[in-house]
Amino acid sequence: MFHIFRKKKFLVDYLGGFVDIHNHILPGIDDGAKTVEESLQLLHSFSELGITNFIATPHIMDHYYPNTAQTIQQSLTRLQNELHKLQVPISIEAAAEHMIDANFEHLLERQEVMPIKKRYLLIEMSYLQASLNFSDAVQKISTAQYFPIFAHPERYQYLHHTAKYEAYKNNGLLFQLNVLSLGNYYGSEVTKVAHQLLDTNLIDFVGTDVHNLKQLEALKNIKLSAGLVKKIVPILEKTNYNFG
Repeated sequence: MFHIFRKKKFLVDYLGGFVDIHNHILPGIDDGAKTVEESLQLLHSFSELGITNFIATPHIMDHYYPNTAQTIQQSLTRLQNELHKLQVPISIEAAAEHMIDANFEHLLERQEVMPIKKRYLLIEMSYLQASLNFSDAVQKISTAQYFPIFAHPERYQYLHHTAKYEAYKNNGLLFQLNVLSLGNYYGSEVTKVAHQLLDTNLIDFVGTDVHNLKQLEALKNIKLSAGLVKKIVPILEKTNYNFG
C-alpha cells in the first residue's frame, strides 16, 4: 500500500510494491537493455527501490523492431532462466508496446498482438507526427475487445495545446503517464503537460518506460510537492490494483 500521510519528498519513496507496466528491460530485443547482464543491472537497481514486479513491454515496430510473440518470449525466457539460477525473487511477464503504423492493423487482425494481462493493449505513435490510422486502429482495438492504453501521451508535442487529449479520452483511450515526465528528463514542456493531464484527471495508469540505468538514476532524483503526491499516489495504487 502507498501512504500519503508519511512525510516523503521523492517519487521513489512511493514506489515500493509498484507494478511497472511499461519498461524495456528484456535483453537484446529493442532500444532497451542490450544484454542479460544489462537487464540484471536494471532489475537490481529497481529492486533497491522496492520494485520487483514487471510487465515487460518491448517495442513492436515495423521495419525497426519487428518483434513477435516468439522473439519476445525467447528474450523473456533467457532473463527468467538467469534470475532462477541467481535465485532472484523478481516477477516478470511479457507484453509489448505497439507502434500504430501501417502494419499494426494486420497484426491485430491476425491476433499477433501482445496484450497486458490478456485485456489491455499498450500503443504509441511516432514523436514526429500522429499516425494517420490512429483513430481507426483505436476503434478496431476496442472491437477486438481490448482496452487501448496510450503510452506517454504527455510526450507528443504535436498534441500539446490541442483538444486531442479530450477527444482521445472520449473515444475510450486510457492514458499511461511516464513517471520520468514528473521531472525534467524529457524537458520542461513535457513536465508541464504531464501536470496538466494530472490536474484534469486524464491519467489512468503510470509506468517507468525505463530503457537504461541513466533513466533509472534520473527517476531516483524526482521530487514531489505535497499537491503532486495527492494526485499521483491514487494512480500508483490504481495501476498496482489493476495489474498486480
